[in-house]
Amino acid sequence: MRSRWPARGAVLIVGALPLVAFPAPGLDLLAWVALVPVLLLLGTADTPGEAALRGWLAGVGFLAATQYWLAPNLVYFFPFAIGLLALLWTGWGILARALLRGAETPARAALAVVGVPAGWVLIETVRSWHWLGGPWSLFGSTQWRRPSVLALASVGGVWLVGFAVVAANVGLAILLVGRGTARHVGAAAALVAVAAGPLWSATRPELPHAPAVPVALVQPGIVHDDLQIRQEELTRGLSRPVHLVVWGESSVGEDLTARPDVLDRLTALSGAVGAELLVNVDARVAGSGAIAKTSTLIGRDGIEAEYRKTRLVPFGEYVPFRDQLGWLTRVTAAAGQNREAGEKLVVMDVDGLAIGPLISFEQTFPDLARAQARNGAALLVYQSSTATFQGSWAPAQLASFGALRAAETGRPVAAAALTGVSAAFDARGNRLAWMPAAESGVLIVDVPMAGEDTVFDRLGSWVPASCALIVALLAVGALAGRRSSRQPSK
Repeated sequence: MRSRWPARGAVLIVGALPLVAFPAPGLDLLAWVALVPVLLLLGTADTPGEAALRGWLAGVGFLAATQYWLAPNLVYFFPFAIGLLALLWTGWGILARALLRGAETPARAALAVVGVPAGWVLIETVRSWHWLGGPWSLFGSTQWRRPSVLALASVGGVWLVGFAVVAANVGLAILLVGRGTARHVGAAAALVAVAAGPLWSATRPELPHAPAVPVALVQPGIVHDDLQIRQEELTRGLSRPVHLVVWGESSVGEDLTARPDVLDRLTALSGAVGAELLVNVDARVAGSGAIAKTSTLIGRDGIEAEYRKTRLVPFGEYVPFRDQLGWLTRVTAAAGQNREAGEKLVVMDVDGLAIGPLISFEQTFPDLARAQARNGAALLVYQSSTATFQGSWAPAQLASFGALRAAETGRPVAAAALTGVSAAFDARGNRLAWMPAAESGVLIVDVPMAGEDTVFDRLGSWVPASCALIVALLAVGALAGRRSSRQPSK
């Protein structure tokens, strides 16, 4: 028997190819073809077990490449975590093999261009649970610089964008190895998948006219002396009046209820610049001793509103089952003490402007942005700090999520980074401003307040639910076919 190891090694390598489509490389057009080699290798697996193994190897390659920046923090735990999470791809490998090997008729080819993307989206949905690390490197997020493609996000979120991109890859794979009219189905599917977003975008009406609101995003960068003084200096030096000043995550290291002197300085600063400050307090809470991250709105009269981060980073901000897994803090950079999570989202009123604050990791989740939009937020505001991953591709990837959240919710987005990338997007996901991680200063953006309620706002994550149904029906059909084939002929 011919050795399977060359194909296994190849699938591990080509599984990492989609890396170049994500920020920071940003070769997003390659996402539409990057999965074709993986699909071809899965389709040639001689047994379901071999397809499962190749699927796992593809998942390992994909996760290790697109989230390589976690390795210095997870250390020895990194390959274990990647290998464990990549098990999700084993079922997808079996599914892809079954559908691609049978795509020799138009009907079977059509089934493949629906079923294989559905399986991929189902993987992304499962691994997006926050206790599994969250929705990093979703395939649809590669298209963050393509507002016409992101139009699909207004209908079905990042999930529908990802479905379209994977469907295009499947269509191309069928075009390459299919037979007869099945190849025509593959070509048509790829064309429809590529054109769906731009066509939907072309039919949408223009956003209603609305005034622009000037927002200042303060990005001090890596500061080795007094961080607060640096942020105050940048804020006092604003070149023109603004409606809101946003500081990044962990921009204030003292509990303001225990440090009235710090609160007085910030209150005075708000009065001096004529705008509310949205700072982020990362400190022990007076009384309880718990550590929490809190978006705090400060005006001329002191604290006006607060939001405590509700969705924490597993291992980075808390260790799940700490009694059993606490030993990880000795061999990784896992949190030495669990931070305390908030209980609910908060919409803040900034002189008549309703803003929905979210903090760092929370920017990656479609459901949180949707909830803030449904709560009445007209502007989504994110505060982040990627100091741990400075110099990697993580800051650019985090900032790019702003385009997805804007397109999904029909709300503009402003994101301030303590370190990392500060950015802003309009309600259709068009980039308004971008300050790279290597720079520091103040980014003043005139954010158009035009917005709209989207299909995604109203229906939520209907695409993952539909994909789960599709995969379930395919599984039931496969089992029924197997039982039928085993029935003795009469």
